[in-house]
Amino acid sequence: MLALYRRTNIECSRIITRNYSTSFSMGILAFDKKFRDPIYAIYGFVRYADEIVDTFHSFNKSELLEEFTQDTWKAIDRGISLNPVLDSFQKTVSECGIGRDLIQAFLDSMSMDLQDIEYAEQSYNTYIYGSAEVVGLMCLRVFCAGDDSLYDRLKPAARHLGAAFQKVNFLRDIRDDYENRGRTYFPGVDLGIYFDQRAKKAIEADIEEDFRKAYEGIRQLPSGSRTGVLSAYRFYLNLFRKIKRTEPAQVMLTRIRISNFEKAALLAGSVLSHRLSWL
Repeated sequence: MLALYRRTNIECSRIITRNYSTSFSMGILAFDKKFRDPIYAIYGFVRYADEIVDTFHSFNKSELLEEFTQDTWKAIDRGISLNPVLDSFQKTVSECGIGRDLIQAFLDSMSMDLQDIEYAEQSYNTYIYGSAEVVGLMCLRVFCAGDDSLYDRLKPAARHLGAAFQKVNFLRDIRDDYENRGRTYFPGVDLGIYFDQRAKKAIEADIEEDFRKAYEGIRQLPSGSRTGVLSAYRFYLNLFRKIKRTEPAQVMLTRIRISNFEKAALLAGSVLSHRLSWL
C-alpha cells in the first residue's frame, strides 16, 4: 500500500532528525502537525547530503554526491524513490512548490565542500546562500502553504535566518573545519596565522545583523510555524552569545554547546511568548 510506504519513509526522516539534532527535533514539535513531516523531509535531505561531504572520508565523496544528486532529480521527476529520504523529500518538493533552483543551489554548495578552500567574499556569499539560505527558503515554502505574496515578503528574512544559523555553526566549528576538513570559511581570516579578537568581533557584527533582520520576519510567520522557528532562533542566538563571551583562543580549543536543559527551557519560553503574544 502506497500510503504505508510513504509513512514509513517519512519516519526515516524523523529518525534522522532526532538522531542528528536534538535542537531541531524540539523545535519541530512546536510546529502545527501539518508542517512537521515536510520539515522532517527537508532536514533528512540536507543532512544526508552534508554527511557525504563531511564524514565519508574513506569513500569517493565526489562520486557519492553525484549519485545522490542524480537520484534526487530522478525522484522529483518520477514522483517516487526507493531511497526513503529522497522519496519523502520529493513529496514535499511537489506538494509545497519548492523550486528546483533552490535544490540546485544547495547541491552546488555541497560540491564546494569537496574542495580544500579558503573563501573569498564572493565564494563565501555563494556558499552561504546555497548551504543555508535556500534551506530557509525551502522551509518558508512549507510555512506559506501556497501564499506566494507572503513568501515573497518573507524571503529576505528567511535568508538572513539561514545565514545566521550557518555562520554561528562556522564560528562554533572553526577549528574542526580548519584542522580536519581543510576549510576556512570566513574571508580574510588566516587561521594558520591568527584568529584574534578583532577578527572575531567583525564576524560577530555580521552575524548580529543577520539575526536582527531575521527576527522581523519571524514576527510575520503564520502562527502554526512561528513558535518553532522562534525556538530555533533563540537556541542559535543563545549559542551565539556564549561564543561571543568566549575568547578567540578558547573558541579554537573548545566546541561551545547548549545543554539539553537549556534547549528545553528555550523552547518553553518560545511557547509562552507565543501564547502571551509577546513576539
